[in-house]
Amino acid sequence: MKFSANRMYVESYEKCQNCGILLYESAADKQDRQAIDGRIYCSAWCVDWAAERMARRLAPG
Repeated sequence: MKFSANRMYVESYEKCQNCGILLYESAADKQDRQAIDGRIYCSAWCVDWAAERMARRLAPG
């Protein structure tokens, strides 16, 4: 997959399990990342949102 103007290629990439944003290797991105139960999220907001979504799905009626 062609990835950038400097002709770098990426063999694999990671995406946030909630929002789907690509997770890059930069230090700024790594600071916000969180891994919960083997899933990688881009931020605490995505972790919270995913947990709330699961709670809504499991709530009765």
